[in-house]
Amino acid sequence: MQLPDFYDDAPRIRVRDPLADFLGAAPGGVLEYGYADAVKLAGHSCPTVASAYLMTRAALAALYPGSLPVRGGIEVELRNDALEGVTGVVANVVTLLTGATVDTGFKGLAGRFDRRRLLAFGVDLPGQIRFTRLDTGASAVVSAHLEHVPGDARVPALMPRCLAGVASPDEEQLFRTIWQERVRKLLTSYADDPRVIDVQIDAAVPAGAGQGAAVQAVG
Repeated sequence: MQLPDFYDDAPRIRVRDPLADFLGAAPGGVLEYGYADAVKLAGHSCPTVASAYLMTRAALAALYPGSLPVRGGIEVELRNDALEGVTGVVANVVTLLTGATVDTGFKGLAGRFDRRRLLAFGVDLPGQIRFTRLDTGASAVVSAHLEHVPGDARVPALMPRCLAGVASPDEEQLFRTIWQERVRKLLTSYADDPRVIDVQIDAAVPAGAGQGAAVQAVG
């Protein structure tokens, strides 16, 4: 499978999934995700998919300083309704990385490993997404400010032509190239820029809970 080279340059995310450990799916339950995994899930690569990946990465790093995040041990709440805009796309990427679902996830074994009722929509939040550790109650609220990632001024003219099927092959290729270039910049130049990926420890969390942000990324 041939994918854009910059996918490999994006930060990677490592988590520990107790269910994967219990069932022998991965040694120690350690799973590693790359941006390509999010693209395969969504079926496309865009700033929304990339920002969902980076917001989850940033929240997990803030909540698990110096240790691997626990997949399946995190509750996720989104500010927007499930059917609003690109919320569903964002939620799918978050589910991939955290295991959190509304009611379609794994039902558990003997009361353990239940992945249901960990995802909620339409919650009044001071940001886009809130991630909460089930074990400590520590929460982090994250938002993406994509207006700080410049795009190519030719996109607004090219996209309608491509959608209408009137663009030339050269125009179609140019559109694809400059569209993905913005994604590349987001993932490689702005991944740790606090202006773009904003992380705030929830004010409701006791002082000191979840503090720190040693990013658990490899590659």
